[in-house]
Amino acid sequence: YKNILDIINIIDEQGGTNANVKTTVGKAKAAFLQLRKIWNSKQLSTNIKIRILNINVKAVLLYGAEIWRTSTTIIKKERTNQLSSEEEIRKRRWKWIGHKLRKSSNCITRQVLTWNPKGKRKRGRPKNTLRWKIESDMKRMNNNWKELEMSAADRVGCRMLVSGLCSFTRSNRLK
Repeated sequence: YKNILDIINIIDEQGGTNANVKTTVGKAKAAFLQLRKIWNSKQLSTNIKIRILNINVKAVLLYGAEIWRTSTTIIKKERTNQLSSEEEIRKRRWKWIGHKLRKSSNCITRQVLTWNPKGKRKRGRPKNTLRWKIESDMKRMNNNWKELEMSAADRVGCRMLVSGLCSFTRSNRLK
């Protein structure tokens, strides 16, 4: 059942997951508003409130974020004063990709991840798909699918790849 939901989330009729982002942001907003008494409480310290925010609200906000297309509108919706949501989404996405690439080659979620459909698209600017986002990240890291599959097989190497990618985007943003 979880695999089918993964596939539905990856390939919807618009080629992306904008509907998922909208509903998830709405759920996170509802979770934040439910904790209004905690935010207004004078007895709780700011550190405890931040921990509650990370555990309850941020977890809801970033659930399933590893398969979101990160267009500029999504990034703007996700902006907070804490750790960049774009960076958190990228980190989760690459952990998820590593997990899927370690599965057997006949696993349907792995097949969907590496699937390259044939045919022509409609006229106009194409939608930014998950696959294109992955490939643009791979170009930044000077990797290809074969190298990515080999590094995903090694869990430690995969973790280093993910942390390297996230630190790479952080250092590029500061320039």
